[in-house]
Amino acid sequence: MSDETRPNLLYIHSDQHNPYVTGCYGDSLVETPHLDALAARGVVLDHTYCPSPICVPSRMSMLSGRYPHENGVWTNSHILDSGIPTFAHAMGAGGYRPVLIGRMHSVGPDQLHGYAERLVGDHGPNQPGGRSVDHGMLEGTAGPARISLELSGHGQSAYQVHDEDVTAATVHYLDRLGVQKRAGQPTEPFSLSVGFMLPHQPFVARREDYERYFGKVPPPQNPEPFGDHLHPHIKRWRSACNIEEVSATEIERARAAYWALVYRMDVLIGQILNALRENDLEENTLVVYMSDHGEQVGEHGLWWKQTFYEDSAKVPAILAWPGHLPEGRRCDKVTSSLDLNATMIEALDCPALPHSRGRSLLPLLTDPDNTEWDNVAFSEFCQDAAGAGGPFPPEGIFQRMVRRDNFKLNYYHGQPCQLFDLDADPRELNDLAADPAHAETVATLEAEVLAGWDPDAIAARMEQLRSDMRILAGWGRNVQPPDSIRWNLQPEMDYLDDEQM
Repeated sequence: MSDETRPNLLYIHSDQHNPYVTGCYGDSLVETPHLDALAARGVVLDHTYCPSPICVPSRMSMLSGRYPHENGVWTNSHILDSGIPTFAHAMGAGGYRPVLIGRMHSVGPDQLHGYAERLVGDHGPNQPGGRSVDHGMLEGTAGPARISLELSGHGQSAYQVHDEDVTAATVHYLDRLGVQKRAGQPTEPFSLSVGFMLPHQPFVARREDYERYFGKVPPPQNPEPFGDHLHPHIKRWRSACNIEEVSATEIERARAAYWALVYRMDVLIGQILNALRENDLEENTLVVYMSDHGEQVGEHGLWWKQTFYEDSAKVPAILAWPGHLPEGRRCDKVTSSLDLNATMIEALDCPALPHSRGRSLLPLLTDPDNTEWDNVAFSEFCQDAAGAGGPFPPEGIFQRMVRRDNFKLNYYHGQPCQLFDLDADPRELNDLAADPAHAETVATLEAEVLAGWDPDAIAARMEQLRSDMRILAGWGRNVQPPDSIRWNLQPEMDYLDDEQM
């Protein structure tokens, strides 16, 4: 395949986007015309699950094509081994020069993991123990804490500033390619990854966007009162995060801001897609949009992510590729984010990652009637309090989810499972795990969860990593090595307006 005919890739990866807060996924209120237009000229995946419902493990799994128990990244403190080949390495091995602009959320000095160039970085320190992030008057709102609901409303999130910088750099990159193309100069096909922070909390949006949604966003469909009826892990999590009860005012503010942040992200994506079109690059470019995990936005009485409920573990996934993928089609098969990794690699005719768990979607999307598909996806969530920080019990948590066909089983090591029939109960209101009629299904899916996944071995490995981290973080605090690639977040970028609506 010549350079003139080899396809381009534009891969846009957002942070914490609940798929149900998107027009093409059924939300009639939120304004996402650019994602909706992308969906209209491509394929929407209706049941794609993240490999872990938290940032770093999900992203490092997506990059490597390996689940957390295979690449050793379970928490936001763990470092992906630089010897593990990634999606970007595959792009490079296949003849592309992969470029990253924006968010990746890797930990450690390797801030490329196979990318040849990174034009905008993350805002956090590259090295454990490095200079921490100062969110100014919104300090504490980026994590799973009640303060993110208390300090919600209109103002400005530094994450939006970051994404505006990412968008400007991406548009410039595409414009420069357009200049070369119009000048008749040879251009190489590109593999471009774009990482957004939005719509990750703080639940703070600029007033012009916030006004579009304040007073209009309905309350959660399934607000869950706090009580002993909750699953023991969920009950403890809500207590540890101080969200046993959340006021109607906080819910209204936070949800309005979240809808506004999704809207603003779509505006920025529209600028990038417009640059792709204006520079006559759209026809030969595979565009992929996906997020690292979802956001609970008050459903089940929960916020942020960190659970296996649909709002947290399911992600939006849209692919468009003129002449290669059908237009206006939906795929109702169960898929994983790792499958998007394998799909992009195959589409660009790059070498497959040898230990990837991803399955290319191209046969399924182009010839669904003649393609066999194993209707399964996994997600895992393992934390230890000392290693990851945050509201986790000292003994840690070791959890894994499997979605097979219409059933989803959530496994909690040392606690009862949850089982949901998502065809009959899409909002996960009826836990069937204790129902004798479903005992066989529970046993079958629990065996599938535990096949090759050993919670005790994971706990031992995490303890080793915790010991290593003490040395690495101590070195970072004392040496303070310079960050090789870091976006300059300033505390004054984060604020709430003095008077709220």
